[in-house]
Amino acid sequence: ELGFMESVPYLDGPLSPLEFYREWVSPNKPCVIQNAIGHWPALKKWTLAYLREVVGAKVVSVAVTPNGYADAVSQNRFVMPEERQMPFMDFLDIVEKKVTSPNVFYVQKQCSNLTEEFPELVRDVEADIPWMSEALGKKPDAVNFWLGEAAAVTSLHKDHYENLYCVISGEKHFLLHPPSDRPFIPYELYQPATYRVSEDGSFEIIDEKTADKVPWIPLDPLNPNLEKYPDYAQAKPLQCTVKAGEMLYLPSLWFHHVQQSHGCIAVNYWYDMEYDLKYSYYQLLDCLTNAVKVL
Repeated sequence: ELGFMESVPYLDGPLSPLEFYREWVSPNKPCVIQNAIGHWPALKKWTLAYLREVVGAKVVSVAVTPNGYADAVSQNRFVMPEERQMPFMDFLDIVEKKVTSPNVFYVQKQCSNLTEEFPELVRDVEADIPWMSEALGKKPDAVNFWLGEAAAVTSLHKDHYENLYCVISGEKHFLLHPPSDRPFIPYELYQPATYRVSEDGSFEIIDEKTADKVPWIPLDPLNPNLEKYPDYAQAKPLQCTVKAGEMLYLPSLWFHHVQQSHGCIAVNYWYDMEYDLKYSYYQLLDCLTNAVKVL
């Protein structure tokens, strides 16, 4: 059930909670759901002009990097973005190219930033996805707001969440790997570090010397180095594009790499996964993969 799919299926609309759990959550299979958020006011209201008016000069958290890669391997470090506090309208000036910057800016703070930093926008979406909350018997742990430049890329990783990713405007491009591809996906341990802008405007990488090393995937699935990571040639990535008004169900433990159109706006709902037999199978696969590398 954690195995290969040839493509990501499309559903015409949401199923009943029981059907969705039985057909998608339990077998751990992704799908793109159409006609699931068409009733949200956000789909019509959330222009950049509207966001500028409603959020305005409020100071929010923005991830800033020199290359668009936040939380990614660089210079043999796991480098996190500079988290800059700035007026939201100044961020929009950059997205709309009213102000030029050599750096890449992305609103992507993943700690339920929609409810914590953008409460003015919550009324335009939903606090949870009712049929998913019923299917799982719980509310989401976090509801996140995403807005950024096309150069902002999410490196390949996995999450311990059942993820409903809803695109409000623009497009998101996902490259996915099932958990069963774990033996072909390299992990290495890296010193954690953070980008910091120096006085001349260039970025420095500052080590977090007291923090434990972070396991992360060094491989770029768009341009994999098969000489260094030959096993990746056996992996079978899926690709899908999620357009405005569509929702991606991204199951827990699926690896994903994400790109976006410029100024794409999205909201996602993270529901904590069940640490059940599927999780145990994945942990076994992970342990066997690491054991084989030692031999």
